[in-house]
Amino acid sequence: MASETTGGAARDRVRAAVLDTDGVVTDTASVHAAAWKYAFDDLSRRLSRTEGTRFRPFDPREDYLRHVDGRPREDGVRAFLASRGIRLPEGPVPGDPEAMTVAWIADRKDRRFLDLVRRDGVRAFPGTVSFVRALRSAGAPVAVVSASRHCAMVLRAAGVDDLFDVRVDGRDAARLGLPGKPDPALFLEAARRLDTNPTETAVVEDALVGVEAGGRGGFGLVIGVDRVGTGARMRERGAHVVVSDLSELLPWPGAAGAVP
Repeated sequence: MASETTGGAARDRVRAAVLDTDGVVTDTASVHAAAWKYAFDDLSRRLSRTEGTRFRPFDPREDYLRHVDGRPREDGVRAFLASRGIRLPEGPVPGDPEAMTVAWIADRKDRRFLDLVRRDGVRAFPGTVSFVRALRSAGAPVAVVSASRHCAMVLRAAGVDDLFDVRVDGRDAARLGLPGKPDPALFLEAARRLDTNPTETAVVEDALVGVEAGGRGGFGLVIGVDRVGTGARMRERGAHVVVSDLSELLPWPGAAGAVP
């Protein structure tokens, strides 16, 4: 387990940063959790009606963090279903257009998420905005990553789409065949586009699988953003530094002047 002292030393060697979107840049982790609960509760009702069986409801905190946070949608569906001992077909079942499938649940979640974003809008965390501006003031390029295909829309809705030099999202992952977290492929692709060495790049994550991915990718500094009390588990997964808000890391070495 790395220490806060190790993280402090690594800050001086950071030449670039890669930030996760949901829960780090934008306050959308709770929106994703609500959308997942909607989809899985719908599944539970349908299974109860068609097969007479029910499963323990989706917990928007613990199940979200353990099974779906930071993962591509279909991977999240599979992980949660496995936790309840449920197996469903992956895609459409010939002759049964009403069949419940992994793709059906993922689609239900996606539609609900978009409805909530359109209804309520998106907020960027002020501390993260200041942190990114400080990095760029210090001459460090910054990338944003997400397993979601809606990353660009979410960043636009939050008014921060012009804050980053590079974006790697779910659309890129599908096009390039990049596996989801805890595989570091998304982060490594972002570092490649920034033209930076992972050993001189910081990864900033709020998801446990994302923290693990940063360590697996050999990134020089893995920062965990703990907004829900998972700091100890983040350190176990390899976080060098854990903060509740990125403003705690300001001022950043080399940044010019005050950060707005």
